[in-house]
Amino acid sequence: MIEAYILMKSELGEQSEVYTKILKVKGVKSANTVMGPYDLIIFIESADLDALGRIVISKIQNLKGVKDTTTCVVIEPI
Repeated sequence: MIEAYILMKSELGEQSEVYTKILKVKGVKSANTVMGPYDLIIFIESADLDALGRIVISKIQNLKGVKDTTTCVVIEPI
């Protein structure tokens, strides 16, 4: 199981609508609207790295109102 945090910027005025759509994406476990350089922080789980990439590219980045994403894959502590 792969876990990741997606740091997302939305288009001006689209944050609420994007948040609602994000919660419906399969694999998304939680999403929070935040203040600062990003508008949403999304926690996602997938079977493997390929599946994670497909979810981020085809299901999240293609949503109307999504401006930019940064994916941070969770690793084991050193």
